[in-house]
Amino acid sequence: MDEEAKSKLEELQAEIRLKTGQKITQQEILSTLIQSAVDSRSEFIDSFRDGTTALSEPELEEFNQGRVASGVETTEDDIDDILYG
Repeated sequence: MDEEAKSKLEELQAEIRLKTGQKITQQEILSTLIQSAVDSRSEFIDSFRDGTTALSEPELEEFNQGRVASGVETTEDDIDDILYG
């Protein structure tokens, strides 16, 4: 753990003691943080993505409204022919 992370962990530990009156170890804090990440696994994983996150279900439904399948299967070769001739 780098010094910045260690310092933030110590600050968190002090704030917990100040606000709750309970002395909590850094190991207890880390265990609770890990459990929280596991409980919210997809949100935790998304926090590591660059840029925007994946669309939510309502956003996907809105995106797909009005789209119609033509029934024609398009291959990579078809796309290449259209784009590059």
